[in-house]
Amino acid sequence: MNDIFAGRGSRMGKKDQLKSGSAIPDKMSRKDFETELAALQTELTRLQTWVKAKGARVIVVFEGRDTAGKGGVISRITARTSPRVFRHVALPAPSDRERSQVYIQRYIAHFPAAGEIVLFDRSWYNRAGVERVMGFCTDEQYERFLAMVPQVEREMIVNNGIFFRKYFLDVSQDEQRRRFAARIDDPMKHWKLSPMDTESVRRWWDYTAAYQRMIKSTHTDDAPWFIVPADDKRRARLNLIRHLLDSIPYKSVREDLPKIPKAQPRPKGAKEGLRAGEIIPSRF
Repeated sequence: MNDIFAGRGSRMGKKDQLKSGSAIPDKMSRKDFETELAALQTELTRLQTWVKAKGARVIVVFEGRDTAGKGGVISRITARTSPRVFRHVALPAPSDRERSQVYIQRYIAHFPAAGEIVLFDRSWYNRAGVERVMGFCTDEQYERFLAMVPQVEREMIVNNGIFFRKYFLDVSQDEQRRRFAARIDDPMKHWKLSPMDTESVRRWWDYTAAYQRMIKSTHTDDAPWFIVPADDKRRARLNLIRHLLDSIPYKSVREDLPKIPKAQPRPKGAKEGLRAGEIIPSRF
């Protein structure tokens, strides 16, 4: 598992890859991406119907380096699905009360009930990532977490019949720097920038060591880590969604779709349109 991250900061250039004989896939066009994504999103709605019908429970953890695209793939998963089934959980920094709780307690509160799929946009693994690197937890808390979490995942999640998937989205050092620069240049992405995130650029190798240890310690038969190479965003999103769908044994469920009824007759004297309020200006 350590080899997953080895040398990611000094990836071979295109000429070196050509010399080595490794194939470099062409950039996927937006049209091809959207065609493939639409097919996967249709399958996600079928998974959704099955989860509701069977009362199944699913937890999906999304971890990864900053700028790797966790939010992007989650938004593609939830774009055509019901927020009452697919719940996106992205917790803020813990409150003073939450800091006094058992560490994983505030995450357990968001675990799925029957017929729900919970997508954790970062998770309890913050302790092994940002908290470890930035010194927000003690060495004792960190070591206790790594020893405890495989047992918690096995006993509280997997053995309780919950489908559990853990994805780590990985990008190269050069690609991370490029994406941070793009965020600085794009006003619509400024909200994604924070001193904590950009610190990950400076501490690249500290984070590499932390992630290597995290995955080595918590990659188990019950709850394996799945690594998603994410320098190519479009392919990463498609590959992750396809893997998620393939990993759950759902089946198509026949739905009793409603029929559109005949409208009631118009009452005598009734007028079309709303008779109160203000209509907004038409500017487009």
